[in-house]
Amino acid sequence: MAEPGDVGPRIGHGDRAVPRRRTRGLTMRAVVPNAITAAALCIGLTGIRFGIAGDWDRAILAVLVAGFLDGIDGRIARLLKAQSRFGAELDSLADSLSFGVAPALILFMWSLQDLPRLGWFAALALALCCMLRLARFNAQIDMEEQPHKSAGFLTGIPAPVGAGVAFLPLYLWAATGEPIFRDPLLVGPWVILIAFLMISNLATLSWTSLKPGRSVRLELIALVGLLGAFLFLEPWWTLAVVSILYLALLPYGWLRYAKVRRQRAAVQP
Repeated sequence: MAEPGDVGPRIGHGDRAVPRRRTRGLTMRAVVPNAITAAALCIGLTGIRFGIAGDWDRAILAVLVAGFLDGIDGRIARLLKAQSRFGAELDSLADSLSFGVAPALILFMWSLQDLPRLGWFAALALALCCMLRLARFNAQIDMEEQPHKSAGFLTGIPAPVGAGVAFLPLYLWAATGEPIFRDPLLVGPWVILIAFLMISNLATLSWTSLKPGRSVRLELIALVGLLGAFLFLEPWWTLAVVSILYLALLPYGWLRYAKVRRQRAAVQP
């Protein structure tokens, strides 16, 4: 149980556990990162409202904005030294709703409801697996022995990334207008696949495992700048390409981790 004075967003991947501490009240330093987490929660859930209205553009945008805020709240907490168990629990709650419940309902209303039984099963799988992933992560925060984490990798697809990749059929449908991408017989199995990748025990790449050399860092800055421009010019194609590239990098991450395991085994007595 979190103490009443524990504040600050959750501990991010690769960070050390934050000890319990008591404070007499919320300071502005603690309020700021938690307010960002709360905003991410509200924006993610607002995506459901847009989905009910059939406004798919804004429904997707709401989930993506929630993902962006989820990516910065922990960093701001570390910058302000406002990490705590309270923030970890709040962030997990926000993630489960923004990247589990909201995408599941949006995809169900967009496509899966045309095949009620399989469609609802797929939506449930996405929401449930997102929550199971977050529960597993919280349970392992204080564990010293985490082979993937110690090597700079993640275990399974992160919740925000899983939500974004689950929308791939919607991106392609919006970009091309082809009804095949809205077929629940295609969308259902795809959503189930992403759901199980989220709770899989497979090593996946993290920011710490991606360390470009100094010789290509200017090119990387230029690429990110161009990506931002493409997001405004061709948002659906850009999101689809980014999702496909991420999936294509999964085998690369598995091979890299297998190499790390071999190196560790070679140095052990």
